[in-house]
Amino acid sequence: MVASPIPDRLRRAVSAGGVVYRKRGDSIEIVLCGRRREKLWALPKGTPEPGETIEGAALREVREETGLAVAIERVVGSIRYRFTAPNGTIYDKRVEHHLMTPVGGDLAAHDTEFDDVRWTGLEEALNLLRYPNERAIVQRAARLIDRQGDQ
Repeated sequence: MVASPIPDRLRRAVSAGGVVYRKRGDSIEIVLCGRRREKLWALPKGTPEPGETIEGAALREVREETGLAVAIERVVGSIRYRFTAPNGTIYDKRVEHHLMTPVGGDLAAHDTEFDDVRWTGLEEALNLLRYPNERAIVQRAARLIDRQGDQ
């Protein structure tokens, strides 16, 4: 029996990032990162460096991609998806998302990975996000934020 070549091309990948939020009165605002050419809006995230924890990667990636220093409040959850790289390698990727609040920095200091980084209202964020799994993470984050207000 000949083994399928797919398992040799399958790689696992992990990224970490967050839902950075602030409250403005009764409303919630979320930071989104955008690429104009792709008409893409997404949450900040990235790959851990060697020896870096998931939390450390989330803090670093959010700082690099948004320009904001943030604090982690708690884990929101993770999403999983697969994609194929141009070389044919299939990646099974898990992204761990954290609920985060800004503690310093400035959106103008974001890196060049994204063209635009901005605060958006919750409803606008849900409409702009390209990927349904990221919308689900933002919805879960909003429920966590609302529960914090009830305590």
